[in-house]
Amino acid sequence: MAWSLKDLFSPRSAAAPMSKSSFSDLFVDLHSHLIPGIDDGAKTMEESLELIRTLSELGYRKLITTPHIMHDMYRNTPESILSGLEALRIELEKEGIEMAIDAAAEYYLDEHFIHLLGNEKLMTFGENYLLFETSYTIRPYALFEHIYAIASRGYKPVLAHPERYSYLHDSPEDYHAIKKMGVFFQLNINSLGGYYSTPVKKAAEWIVDQGMVDFVGSDTHKMRHLDSLSKAKHAPYFQKLFDKNTLLNPTLH
Repeated sequence: MAWSLKDLFSPRSAAAPMSKSSFSDLFVDLHSHLIPGIDDGAKTMEESLELIRTLSELGYRKLITTPHIMHDMYRNTPESILSGLEALRIELEKEGIEMAIDAAAEYYLDEHFIHLLGNEKLMTFGENYLLFETSYTIRPYALFEHIYAIASRGYKPVLAHPERYSYLHDSPEDYHAIKKMGVFFQLNINSLGGYYSTPVKKAAEWIVDQGMVDFVGSDTHKMRHLDSLSKAKHAPYFQKLFDKNTLLNPTLH
């Protein structure tokens, strides 16, 4: 019988408990778009610096920023990303902003990515973790085969914001199947505060309850994401992130 995530939820109290954990416990923010002018994130260096100042104030001490590599929209390369990263590091030092920052990439699962996977060394973080995303609404062709291809080339696949893919919301068994393939899940903290939608929030809560979260990220593009992030830490499920999951963010320092 078909079943969906909405069947797994019961009404909860609207009262949010005091959060014991904080962003400083994560130490590292994984997943953001902070290099100016190369994707749909920060547009100017001034905006990048403002975002990083705010992330520092929230308690983060290291950032791994992940520009999009999406052939039809953002044709970034390791060279363009690393060049932008170096310029950003120079400005951070000039401004006296103490924040360690590295870069990987958020790869969109398309034919171009499959070509890159077979022909180039891809941008990773930590112990060869590779962050990838898919369409939010359309299930990718040969999803499981592509995941196998990533792993077979020695990368550790990390699925960005799995809670945001509506094609998975009615198939909890697929979340389990993807996890059994060795895929790490990176959840967006703002999903827990309902920033994206109620279905996304429910999916995020279910993933947290299942203990499937490996990494969390701010997915910062604009200041509005950080405004929401400061509120999301008071969501009932923010503390559950720490209580029910083994978060690997601190291992990336």
